[in-house]
Amino acid sequence: MSKPRSALQFRMTEFAPSDIERRLEFVNLGPDDRARIAEIKADVLDHLDEHVEAFFGHLAKFEEARGLTGRPELIGEAKQLKREHLIAMVAGEYGREYIDQRFRLGQLYSRAALEVSIFMGAFHSLMTSIGRRIMSRYPKDSLAGFEHFTSLKKVAFFDIAIIVDAMMADREQTIRQQQDAIRELSTPTLQIRDRLLILPIIGLLDTQRAKQLTDSLLHAVRAHRARVVVMDITGVATVDSKVANHLIQTVEAAALMGASVIVTGVSAEVAQSLVTLGIDLGRITTLGDLQGGLEEAERILGYVVTQAAEVA
Repeated sequence: MSKPRSALQFRMTEFAPSDIERRLEFVNLGPDDRARIAEIKADVLDHLDEHVEAFFGHLAKFEEARGLTGRPELIGEAKQLKREHLIAMVAGEYGREYIDQRFRLGQLYSRAALEVSIFMGAFHSLMTSIGRRIMSRYPKDSLAGFEHFTSLKKVAFFDIAIIVDAMMADREQTIRQQQDAIRELSTPTLQIRDRLLILPIIGLLDTQRAKQLTDSLLHAVRAHRARVVVMDITGVATVDSKVANHLIQTVEAAALMGASVIVTGVSAEVAQSLVTLGIDLGRITTLGDLQGGLEEAERILGYVVTQAAEVA
């Protein structure tokens, strides 16, 4: 089975050649702009270190940027990518390779937890540095200097949109991974005896989490060849009709795999909600508390628990 595409991979598929051209149209980059950018190429390339320092010098002022500036393994890579960024910016080719390079920058900024607002401030400092060099080329024709700088700014806005897209996509992917990890931790299936599993559920039980719970439980039933599962919902405050029906389906799916499910810890509030919603729990074995559920599970499995005699 193929792995699902990450948010970043999904976003990258949006950049077909026609989409790239459309984005260039959004910033109104035309042939005259490309010609003017070619004329000021030296103002960028001959002063690369100066412009790169303007960007990272701005970041260095802020504690919030320490996730990048305070990490040697990232800052070196970031500076190299920024140099490549500026070189490509005035090369005049804004195709898929150009997009990929911007995405790598966005990913790196995201890994460093760099806020978009701080990135924007640093980018402004970068463009100010470049703008001064361009204006100094036209000391007697400020309008020409302004027009050349404006042409390059169109590419800058094109870049900013892509880099921020990459930062947001990477952040969305991280959030989803964290949510998946939290759900996994919040619904652990534990083996407490041979063929006996317990599934304690705590917190909000919504439709998405209920589905994840079902998948986890059924895999555990197969892996441990379980015959009985005790599902304890003492820590669940509310259950709506969709979730209740999902739990019923989970019980029936487990039964098809040869496992009986005992639900314990149904609170008075949850019980009243289920009755009000008209949910039929007649097909589910329910017991008041976890201890009762474990005793019933052991009875089904044929375990006999005896109390050890006290030592005189």
